[in-house]
Amino acid sequence: MTLEHAARRTVAVILAGGTGQRFGARLPKQLLKVSGKPILEHTLAVFQASDVIDSILVMMNAEFIPEAEKIVGGGGFDKVTAVLPGGASRSETTIAALTAIGDPDCKLLLHDAVRPLVDQRILRDCVDALDRFDAVDVAIPSADTIIEVDSHDGDETITGIPDRARLRRGQTPQAFRPSVLADAYARAARDPGFTATDDCGVVRRYLPDVPIHVVNGSEHNMKVTHPIDIYLADRLFQLASHAAPEPRSPRELSEALEGRTVVVFGGSYGIGAAIADIARGHGASVVGHSRSTTGVHVERPEQVAAALEAAHREYGRVDYVVNTAGVLHKMRLDQCDDATLDAAMRVNLLAPIHIARSALPYLRETSGGLLLFTSSSYTRGRAGYSLYSSAKAGIVNLVQALADEWAEDRVRVNCVNPERTATPMRSRAFGEEPAGSLLSAEIVARNSVDVLVSNLTGHVMDVRRPFAPISPTEDAAT
Repeated sequence: MTLEHAARRTVAVILAGGTGQRFGARLPKQLLKVSGKPILEHTLAVFQASDVIDSILVMMNAEFIPEAEKIVGGGGFDKVTAVLPGGASRSETTIAALTAIGDPDCKLLLHDAVRPLVDQRILRDCVDALDRFDAVDVAIPSADTIIEVDSHDGDETITGIPDRARLRRGQTPQAFRPSVLADAYARAARDPGFTATDDCGVVRRYLPDVPIHVVNGSEHNMKVTHPIDIYLADRLFQLASHAAPEPRSPRELSEALEGRTVVVFGGSYGIGAAIADIARGHGASVVGHSRSTTGVHVERPEQVAAALEAAHREYGRVDYVVNTAGVLHKMRLDQCDDATLDAAMRVNLLAPIHIARSALPYLRETSGGLLLFTSSSYTRGRAGYSLYSSAKAGIVNLVQALADEWAEDRVRVNCVNPERTATPMRSRAFGEEPAGSLLSAEIVARNSVDVLVSNLTGHVMDVRRPFAPISPTEDAAT
């Protein structure tokens, strides 16, 4: 890299000027929620976290600038220098952004706000490519055969089938030296027949001698355009977050936990006790509850409410609430008596609901987090686990719904899905199991704490032993 290139700052422009007309929603699609947060917030988070992006400019639909500014302020996106009104077209928005930046030689990335799943590798590749090229596009190979058609009296017929090996599907960001893009638009302004929806297309048409480098994109880097895309994006966010976040260093854990208050239901043994030990070791005030130690029954809402109120009264705050309490009965549904059914549903499903309801006022004060637990049975019910599986599936849906409901309160809600774990509850249900076949409660707890203190919300995080086979007849139990 030359000294000239090293000195050039990198500015990302988030193009959020769309109206959502094709989407048919009341809000522009960039403000619709995916996985508990507005799409714009997800997109900004990627650029905020990038070590190759120096500043961010948001070009927003003028009617919704206050909403965008609220997202920027609430999300702590300090790289954002301004939220400005976008133009009536993509081209007008780009020109307005070039004027606002005022630096002809910086590295400029233009990205659709409604592509929230762009990854850090793509950003780095685009920025690096600007050391060698003045224009960069992002694209992926076409998996489908593309056909050219013509219409005669309302009937379409094929007129050509391009070689698929040479075709790509364009994405964003697109990256430029601003002076080159500005020159292309200046030339386009003198063309009475100018139309464009793509900035690289403007450079290609009006500066044909400028090579446009292509960076490999990603299938996940989808654009939310149609209503079904909201569902697809939500699923992709879940898939992307199934692995627990990168482990926090001891210093980072202490920064997140020191002076905070953590309440753990089911905290007397197993995963709950291990979470309590980790939090306490990093400076948190920890309040653990269970029926065997403090007499708190999680299925009794009045006891849950009293436990949280007492923690708040003693420490003045409640930052994190964790529930690992559960019961596991392996039996056929038709052989289950009413008392067992009632107990299983009250502890495994209703108790997390009671805990969530009572915890919200305290977590709202601290912008805190709620962590619940599921098991692999939430994805597919198995014989003998009808009660357990149905409750655990309910927990997943509860987490996703609460993440959306509580987004405005800045309260995070997540779920951990551990592989088969060595806990007293599992031992009671299955007896002695082969050594080394189970995860330790300490490993699950360490991953759980990383999830608890993260900025993620609405996600189900898997905790797995590397390369460990799971028998199809066995269930992961917390």
